[in-house]
Amino acid sequence: MGTNKIIVEVCVDSIDSALAAQQGGAERIELCQSLSEGGTTPSFAMIEAALRLLNIKAFVLIRPRGGDFLYNDTEFAIMQMDIHCCGKMGCHGVVIGMLNVDGSIDVRRCAVLIDIAHQYNMQVTFHRAFDRCRDLSEGLGAIIDLGCERVLTSGGYPTAPEGAVVLRQLVSQSQERIIVMPGAGITPENAAELVKNTRAKEIHGSFRSAYSSEMVYHNPHVKEDVAPLWRTDPEKVRKIIMINWEYC
Repeated sequence: MGTNKIIVEVCVDSIDSALAAQQGGAERIELCQSLSEGGTTPSFAMIEAALRLLNIKAFVLIRPRGGDFLYNDTEFAIMQMDIHCCGKMGCHGVVIGMLNVDGSIDVRRCAVLIDIAHQYNMQVTFHRAFDRCRDLSEGLGAIIDLGCERVLTSGGYPTAPEGAVVLRQLVSQSQERIIVMPGAGITPENAAELVKNTRAKEIHGSFRSAYSSEMVYHNPHVKEDVAPLWRTDPEKVRKIIMINWEYC
């Protein structure tokens, strides 16, 4: 591939995971909350803590709710305010995505969000709403014209390894005008093959493991099992960082 530097971005929904990503050697985090819903905008207290405790870049997800990526005017106004707040706090970037009812990129309103971000010198990633658009090639062209620095995508498939052929086509189409960053289903075991097949220069994942609760007391009248805590595993991040990309 001609390079031994692949940038690894870790998606986190807690400060513990953010610190674990840094410990493992990640270049950047995407900070969000509620990964079980695909991620939503984190609290400003969490953003402030991340900026204070980390020495790696922090991009913040701008997504007011779970579900689809068709937003009403009130949600759009909230997204604009969130980006202004992120800029004033000193975030390095934001992660956005909006679609029209017909599955095309909502160019008009995305342009507003991107303009706000760039006013604060923040980079913009277009997130996996891209994978829900009607035509990925057409969508990539629109995102490039909008001025996004990167697009996070699984190639329109449930996982990036499944979408590897499409991801390779998107990387080729980009002609280095935008970073095509594969995400979804990437592990230390398949990352090297994915990079080899797609020629990607950045990859994205949560790289989590299940951790047991440290609670000792459990209410005997509540029968539900205590769910494990899913957090970024620094060893999984480190394994990806340690891959010799020269052979990819």
